[in-house]
Amino acid sequence: MPIFSLTLKIHARFVLASLRYMPFHSAITILDRRLSNRSAREDLQGVMRFMHEFWWFGIKEARSCLFAGLFFLAVFLVPRAGVLGVARYDLLLLIALGLQAWLIWRKIETWDEARTILTFHLAGFALEVFKVSGAHPSWSYPDPAYTKVFGVPLFSGFMYASVGSYIMQAWRILHLRVERHPPYWISTGLALLMYANLFTHHFIGDFRWYLAALALGLYARCNICFTPLDRERRMPFLLGYTLVGFFIWLAENIGTFFGVWRYPNQLGAWATVSLGKWSSWTMLAMMSFAIICSLKHVKERIHIAP
Repeated sequence: MPIFSLTLKIHARFVLASLRYMPFHSAITILDRRLSNRSAREDLQGVMRFMHEFWWFGIKEARSCLFAGLFFLAVFLVPRAGVLGVARYDLLLLIALGLQAWLIWRKIETWDEARTILTFHLAGFALEVFKVSGAHPSWSYPDPAYTKVFGVPLFSGFMYASVGSYIMQAWRILHLRVERHPPYWISTGLALLMYANLFTHHFIGDFRWYLAALALGLYARCNICFTPLDRERRMPFLLGYTLVGFFIWLAENIGTFFGVWRYPNQLGAWATVSLGKWSSWTMLAMMSFAIICSLKHVKERIHIAP
Protein backbone atom coordinates (compact mmCIF):
# COMPACT_ATOMS: atom_id res chain seq x y z
CA MET A 1 0.00 0.00 0.00
CA PRO A 2 2.76 2.56 0.80
CA ILE A 3 4.26 1.88 -2.65
CA PHE A 4 0.91 2.50 -4.32
CA SER A 5 0.42 5.71 -2.32
CA LEU A 6 3.88 6.91 -3.38
CA THR A 7 3.05 6.05 -7.00
CA LEU A 8 -0.15 8.12 -6.84
CA LYS A 9 1.76 11.08 -5.43
CA ILE A 10 4.36 10.86 -8.20
CA HIS A 11 1.65 10.71 -10.90
CA ALA A 12 -0.25 13.62 -9.32
CA ARG A 13 2.93 15.74 -9.15
CA PHE A 14 3.69 14.87 -12.77
CA VAL A 15 0.27 16.08 -13.93
CA LEU A 16 0.40 19.26 -11.82
CA ALA A 17 3.94 20.08 -12.95
CA SER A 18 2.93 19.61 -16.58
CA LEU A 19 0.04 22.03 -16.23
CA ARG A 20 2.06 24.58 -14.29
CA TYR A 21 5.29 24.84 -16.25
CA MET A 22 4.25 24.35 -19.86
CA PRO A 23 1.42 25.32 -22.20
CA PHE A 24 -1.79 23.42 -21.60
CA HIS A 25 -1.62 21.67 -24.96
CA SER A 26 1.92 20.46 -24.27
CA ALA A 27 0.75 19.03 -20.97
CA ILE A 28 -2.11 17.23 -22.75
CA THR A 29 0.31 15.87 -25.37
CA ILE A 30 2.67 14.49 -22.72
CA LEU A 31 -0.23 13.03 -20.76
CA ASP A 32 -1.64 11.37 -23.89
CA ARG A 33 1.75 9.86 -24.65
CA ARG A 34 1.85 8.38 -21.16
CA LEU A 35 -1.73 7.11 -21.39
CA SER A 36 -1.06 5.40 -24.73
CA ASN A 37 1.78 3.35 -23.23
CA ARG A 38 0.56 -0.25 -22.97
CA SER A 39 3.87 -1.86 -22.05
CA ALA A 40 3.46 -5.07 -20.07
CA ARG A 41 3.55 -4.64 -16.29
CA GLU A 42 4.24 -8.19 -15.17
CA ASP A 43 5.38 -6.92 -11.76
CA LEU A 44 1.80 -6.01 -10.85
CA GLN A 45 -0.27 -8.77 -9.29
CA GLY A 46 -3.42 -9.12 -7.20
CA VAL A 47 -4.61 -6.07 -5.29
CA MET A 48 -1.76 -3.90 -6.56
CA ARG A 49 -2.72 -4.61 -10.16
CA PHE A 50 -6.37 -3.83 -9.45
CA MET A 51 -5.49 -0.54 -7.77
CA HIS A 52 -3.14 0.54 -10.55
CA GLU A 53 -5.66 -0.35 -13.25
CA PHE A 54 -8.44 1.42 -11.35
CA TRP A 55 -6.25 4.53 -10.97
CA TRP A 56 -5.30 4.67 -14.64
CA PHE A 57 -8.86 3.92 -15.72
CA GLY A 58 -9.97 6.98 -13.74
CA ILE A 59 -7.22 9.13 -15.30
CA LYS A 60 -8.17 8.00 -18.81
CA GLU A 61 -11.85 8.64 -18.14
CA ALA A 62 -11.05 12.13 -16.89
CA ARG A 63 -8.89 12.82 -19.96
CA SER A 64 -11.72 11.59 -22.21
CA CYS A 65 -13.94 14.26 -20.64
CA LEU A 66 -11.63 17.07 -21.80
CA PHE A 67 -14.28 19.01 -23.73
CA ALA A 68 -17.10 18.12 -21.35
CA GLY A 69 -15.00 18.93 -18.28
CA LEU A 70 -13.80 22.33 -19.52
CA PHE A 71 -17.23 23.27 -20.85
CA PHE A 72 -19.09 22.33 -17.68
CA LEU A 73 -16.40 24.08 -15.63
CA ALA A 74 -17.33 27.23 -17.54
CA VAL A 75 -21.03 26.50 -16.94
CA PHE A 76 -20.39 26.41 -13.20
CA LEU A 77 -17.95 29.35 -13.02
CA VAL A 78 -19.57 31.96 -15.28
CA PRO A 79 -21.74 34.11 -12.98
CA ARG A 80 -25.46 34.35 -13.66
CA ALA A 81 -25.14 38.09 -14.29
CA GLY A 82 -22.59 37.44 -17.04
CA VAL A 83 -19.20 39.09 -17.49
CA LEU A 84 -18.53 42.67 -18.69
CA GLY A 85 -22.07 43.06 -19.97
CA VAL A 86 -22.04 39.76 -21.89
CA ALA A 87 -24.95 37.55 -20.81
CA ARG A 88 -24.12 34.16 -19.30
CA TYR A 89 -25.70 32.10 -22.09
CA ASP A 90 -23.98 34.19 -24.80
CA LEU A 91 -20.62 33.83 -23.07
CA LEU A 92 -21.07 30.07 -22.71
CA LEU A 93 -21.69 29.80 -26.46
CA LEU A 94 -18.47 31.72 -27.17
CA ILE A 95 -16.55 29.47 -24.77
CA ALA A 96 -17.99 26.30 -26.35
CA LEU A 97 -17.10 27.48 -29.86
CA GLY A 98 -13.61 28.43 -28.70
CA LEU A 99 -13.07 25.02 -27.07
CA GLN A 100 -14.23 23.21 -30.19
CA ALA A 101 -11.98 25.32 -32.42
CA TRP A 102 -9.03 24.68 -30.09
CA LEU A 103 -9.59 20.91 -30.13
CA ILE A 104 -9.55 20.88 -33.95
CA TRP A 105 -6.61 23.28 -34.22
CA ARG A 106 -4.52 21.14 -31.88
CA LYS A 107 -5.65 17.95 -33.64
CA ILE A 108 -7.14 16.56 -30.44
CA GLU A 109 -10.27 16.02 -32.53
CA THR A 110 -10.45 15.55 -36.30
CA TRP A 111 -12.72 17.32 -38.76
CA ASP A 112 -14.70 14.08 -39.23
CA GLU A 113 -15.25 13.89 -35.49
CA ALA A 114 -16.25 17.57 -35.41
CA ARG A 115 -18.86 16.96 -38.11
CA THR A 116 -20.21 14.06 -36.07
CA ILE A 117 -20.35 16.30 -33.00
CA LEU A 118 -22.36 18.79 -35.08
CA THR A 119 -24.97 16.04 -35.52
CA PHE A 120 -25.21 15.75 -31.73
CA HIS A 121 -25.57 19.51 -31.49
CA LEU A 122 -28.41 19.67 -34.02
CA ALA A 123 -30.26 16.67 -32.58
CA GLY A 124 -29.91 18.03 -29.05
CA PHE A 125 -31.00 21.52 -30.04
CA ALA A 126 -34.10 20.20 -31.82
CA LEU A 127 -35.02 18.25 -28.68
CA GLU A 128 -34.45 21.33 -26.51
CA VAL A 129 -36.73 23.49 -28.67
CA PHE A 130 -39.49 20.91 -28.40
CA LYS A 131 -39.07 20.43 -24.65
CA VAL A 132 -39.19 24.14 -23.71
CA SER A 133 -42.18 24.92 -25.95
CA GLY A 134 -45.87 24.33 -25.43
CA ALA A 135 -48.20 25.03 -22.54
CA HIS A 136 -46.33 22.72 -20.15
CA PRO A 137 -42.58 22.87 -20.91
CA SER A 138 -40.38 20.12 -19.51
CA TRP A 139 -37.73 22.65 -18.41
CA SER A 140 -36.79 26.27 -19.04
CA TYR A 141 -33.83 28.62 -19.44
CA PRO A 142 -34.67 31.60 -17.22
CA ASP A 143 -31.88 34.03 -18.11
CA PRO A 144 -31.93 36.53 -21.02
CA ALA A 145 -29.52 36.21 -23.96
CA TYR A 146 -29.06 37.39 -27.53
CA THR A 147 -28.32 33.83 -28.65
CA LYS A 148 -31.61 32.28 -27.56
CA VAL A 149 -33.66 30.80 -30.40
CA PHE A 150 -37.24 29.68 -29.66
CA GLY A 151 -36.42 30.04 -25.98
CA VAL A 152 -33.31 27.85 -26.15
CA PRO A 153 -29.76 29.23 -25.83
CA LEU A 154 -27.53 27.95 -28.63
CA PHE A 155 -24.88 26.76 -26.18
CA SER A 156 -27.26 24.01 -24.99
CA GLY A 157 -26.51 21.88 -28.05
CA PHE A 158 -22.93 21.57 -26.85
CA MET A 159 -24.12 19.81 -23.69
CA TYR A 160 -25.31 16.98 -25.93
CA ALA A 161 -22.23 17.23 -28.13
CA SER A 162 -20.03 16.79 -25.05
CA VAL A 163 -21.38 13.23 -24.70
CA GLY A 164 -20.26 12.44 -28.24
CA SER A 165 -16.89 14.08 -27.64
CA TYR A 166 -16.38 11.96 -24.52
CA ILE A 167 -17.17 8.70 -26.36
CA MET A 168 -14.81 9.56 -29.23
CA GLN A 169 -11.97 10.49 -26.90
CA ALA A 170 -12.52 7.36 -24.78
CA TRP A 171 -12.50 5.25 -27.95
CA ARG A 172 -8.98 6.39 -28.66
CA ILE A 173 -7.53 6.70 -25.15
CA LEU A 174 -8.93 3.46 -23.70
CA HIS A 175 -8.36 1.57 -26.98
CA LEU A 176 -12.00 0.56 -27.02
CA ARG A 177 -13.48 -2.11 -29.21
CA VAL A 178 -16.87 -3.80 -29.21
CA GLU A 179 -17.66 -7.50 -29.41
CA ARG A 180 -20.90 -9.01 -30.76
CA HIS A 181 -22.57 -5.72 -31.64
CA PRO A 182 -25.99 -6.09 -33.31
CA PRO A 183 -26.18 -5.29 -37.06
CA TYR A 184 -25.98 -1.57 -37.73
CA TRP A 185 -29.42 -1.34 -39.32
CA ILE A 186 -30.97 -2.73 -36.14
CA SER A 187 -29.00 -0.55 -33.72
CA THR A 188 -29.65 2.54 -35.86
CA GLY A 189 -33.37 1.75 -35.96
CA LEU A 190 -33.44 1.33 -32.18
CA ALA A 191 -31.59 4.64 -31.70
CA LEU A 192 -34.12 6.43 -33.93
CA LEU A 193 -37.02 4.93 -31.96
CA MET A 194 -35.41 6.05 -28.69
CA TYR A 195 -34.97 9.57 -30.06
CA ALA A 196 -38.53 9.67 -31.38
CA ASN A 197 -39.89 8.52 -28.01
CA LEU A 198 -38.41 11.64 -26.39
CA PHE A 199 -40.94 13.59 -28.48
CA THR A 200 -43.89 11.23 -28.86
CA HIS A 201 -44.27 10.25 -25.20
CA HIS A 202 -46.06 13.57 -24.71
CA PHE A 203 -48.82 12.40 -27.06
CA ILE A 204 -49.05 8.60 -27.32
CA GLY A 205 -47.46 7.29 -24.13
CA ASP A 206 -43.93 6.60 -22.94
CA PHE A 207 -42.45 3.45 -24.47
CA ARG A 208 -38.95 3.83 -22.99
CA TRP A 209 -39.18 0.63 -20.93
CA TYR A 210 -40.31 -1.39 -23.97
CA LEU A 211 -37.36 0.06 -25.87
CA ALA A 212 -35.09 -0.69 -22.90
CA ALA A 213 -36.27 -4.31 -22.95
CA LEU A 214 -35.57 -4.46 -26.69
CA ALA A 215 -32.09 -3.03 -26.09
CA LEU A 216 -31.49 -5.60 -23.36
CA GLY A 217 -32.22 -8.39 -25.81
CA LEU A 218 -30.15 -6.90 -28.63
CA TYR A 219 -27.09 -6.08 -26.52
CA ALA A 220 -27.23 -8.97 -24.04
CA ARG A 221 -24.11 -10.63 -25.51
CA CYS A 222 -22.37 -7.37 -26.46
CA ASN A 223 -19.20 -6.36 -24.60
CA ILE A 224 -17.06 -3.24 -24.54
CA CYS A 225 -13.36 -4.08 -24.39
CA PHE A 226 -11.04 -1.47 -22.91
CA THR A 227 -7.42 -1.22 -21.75
CA PRO A 228 -6.95 0.65 -18.46
CA LEU A 229 -3.21 -0.14 -18.24
CA ASP A 230 -1.61 -2.99 -20.18
CA ARG A 231 -4.28 -5.71 -20.28
CA GLU A 232 -7.61 -5.66 -22.03
CA ARG A 233 -10.71 -5.87 -19.83
CA ARG A 234 -14.37 -6.42 -20.69
CA MET A 235 -17.61 -4.84 -19.54
CA PRO A 236 -21.19 -5.52 -20.67
CA PHE A 237 -22.17 -2.91 -23.25
CA LEU A 238 -25.36 -1.94 -21.43
CA LEU A 239 -23.57 -1.60 -18.08
CA GLY A 240 -21.06 0.80 -19.63
CA TYR A 241 -23.74 3.07 -21.04
CA THR A 242 -25.86 2.86 -17.90
CA LEU A 243 -22.85 4.28 -16.01
CA VAL A 244 -22.45 7.03 -18.62
CA GLY A 245 -26.13 7.88 -18.17
CA PHE A 246 -25.64 8.06 -14.41
CA PHE A 247 -22.82 10.60 -14.68
CA ILE A 248 -24.88 12.69 -17.11
CA TRP A 249 -27.65 12.67 -14.50
CA LEU A 250 -25.14 13.87 -11.87
CA ALA A 251 -23.97 16.67 -14.20
CA GLU A 252 -27.60 17.65 -14.76
CA ASN A 253 -28.13 17.96 -11.01
CA ILE A 254 -25.12 20.27 -10.77
CA GLY A 255 -26.32 22.33 -13.76
CA THR A 256 -29.78 22.85 -12.29
CA PHE A 257 -28.28 23.63 -8.87
CA PHE A 258 -26.39 26.54 -10.45
CA GLY A 259 -29.59 27.65 -12.19
CA VAL A 260 -28.38 27.19 -15.78
CA TRP A 261 -31.74 25.58 -16.52
CA ARG A 262 -34.66 24.60 -14.33
CA TYR A 263 -37.30 21.91 -14.20
CA PRO A 264 -40.82 22.97 -13.15
CA ASN A 265 -40.37 21.45 -9.68
CA GLN A 266 -37.20 23.51 -9.19
CA LEU A 267 -38.67 26.98 -9.81
CA GLY A 268 -39.38 27.68 -6.14
CA ALA A 269 -36.39 25.90 -4.63
CA TRP A 270 -33.82 23.49 -6.01
CA ALA A 271 -34.53 19.77 -5.79
CA THR A 272 -32.69 16.79 -7.21
CA VAL A 273 -33.53 15.82 -10.76
CA SER A 274 -35.90 12.87 -10.97
CA LEU A 275 -34.04 9.57 -10.93
CA GLY A 276 -36.18 8.57 -13.91
CA LYS A 277 -34.04 10.92 -16.04
CA TRP A 278 -31.19 8.45 -15.58
CA SER A 279 -32.89 6.07 -18.02
CA SER A 280 -33.36 8.90 -20.53
CA TRP A 281 -29.67 9.83 -20.42
CA THR A 282 -28.66 6.17 -20.72
CA MET A 283 -30.67 5.99 -23.92
CA LEU A 284 -29.08 9.25 -25.05
CA ALA A 285 -25.63 7.69 -24.59
CA MET A 286 -26.71 4.68 -26.67
CA MET A 287 -28.05 6.98 -29.38
CA SER A 288 -24.72 8.80 -29.31
CA PHE A 289 -22.84 5.58 -29.96
CA ALA A 290 -25.10 4.80 -32.92
CA ILE A 291 -24.05 8.12 -34.48
CA ILE A 292 -20.37 7.59 -33.71
CA CYS A 293 -20.46 4.19 -35.44
CA SER A 294 -20.48 6.10 -38.73
CA LEU A 295 -16.81 7.04 -38.23
CA LYS A 296 -14.44 4.77 -40.14
CA HIS A 297 -11.86 4.32 -37.35
CA VAL A 298 -14.65 3.33 -34.95
CA LYS A 299 -16.21 0.78 -37.31
CA GLU A 300 -12.85 -0.93 -37.70
CA ARG A 301 -13.01 -2.05 -34.06
CA ILE A 302 -16.63 -3.17 -33.91
CA HIS A 303 -17.33 -6.88 -34.28
CA ILE A 304 -20.84 -7.54 -35.58
CA ALA A 305 -22.60 -10.51 -34.03
CA PRO A 306 -23.29 -13.33 -36.51
